[in-house]
Amino acid sequence: MKAESTILEGKLVSIGYTKSNSTNILAESLSFQLKKGKLTCLLGPNGVGKSTLVKTILGQIPSLSGDISFLNKNINHYPAKSLAQNISVVLTDKITGGNLTVQQLVSLGRTPFTNWLGKLTPEDNKIILDALKATKTYYLKDQFISEISDGQLQKVMIARALAQDGNLIILDEPTAHLDLVNRYEIMHLLRDITQEQGKSILIVTHDLDIAIETADELWIMQCGSPLLCGTPEDLILSGGINQLLPNEQLIYDPGLGKIRPTQISSYPNIQGPDHIKQWLKLALQKNHIQLPDDLKIEIKVSPLTFNLTKNQSTQVADNIEKTIQLIQQLI
Repeated sequence: MKAESTILEGKLVSIGYTKSNSTNILAESLSFQLKKGKLTCLLGPNGVGKSTLVKTILGQIPSLSGDISFLNKNINHYPAKSLAQNISVVLTDKITGGNLTVQQLVSLGRTPFTNWLGKLTPEDNKIILDALKATKTYYLKDQFISEISDGQLQKVMIARALAQDGNLIILDEPTAHLDLVNRYEIMHLLRDITQEQGKSILIVTHDLDIAIETADELWIMQCGSPLLCGTPEDLILSGGINQLLPNEQLIYDPGLGKIRPTQISSYPNIQGPDHIKQWLKLALQKNHIQLPDDLKIEIKVSPLTFNLTKNQSTQVADNIEKTIQLIQQLI
């Protein structure tokens, strides 16, 4: 089996800022490898240093120690123009310039390659149109930026990054201001780009659920800990994903595929399929309900029913909401 090539690598990197002879270290001893043609998500709490790590990778601020190499060459040894031709960035900043059309904005991705007159070649124009088609924004090409939605604009910004035609695309919170549908659409679009075009993509995000669904690898940053890297599936099974959670009262449940309280009451008087019992138990705990010993609940499927028996009398509900209401009446 052919080994995956590494496009970006960090070895024992410390990041932070130096001001007035004092050094503020945000994170240290970070080691990572970004694989070619893979989608990687960087997660961690606010203030842990995610944006600083990205700035360090881009060479905007120097690392305090350690080495970062891009295509097997120290990142600091690249001229600025060479980096701009190889690494494109999509930030969360709102774009001004509503008098630009979508195609004109995407054309700016070719700036590192044009001559001093900014003249686009036929090859540049082909790359721009291909980027619009790849992001499914070609139909918007003649519209002004001020006329399109936030979700459409984010796709256009990704098209501009694609037009730059480098090896690596870095996005900082690309779905932060979008609704649920657009968040999923953008992340799946980025995954398609890695698979169809072989681009390497690094995304800074707080959206754990979508990151798990779309990323090939997660990088987890936590204060005072080394960078934890691995596939989402392995980090879930090993429990490493729990480094993202603020305290020991929450846990990522591999069975539910979601974060839940660490302690869930056992509720031995509930009988039925495990996955339905689990959701009912969560609803009971959320509503601070303790079941008395003489109240029994039997869950049946096809059709789904919740049979509540107390004092030899049985009442039936067909969903969890009604079950909770019946329990509150019975206790």
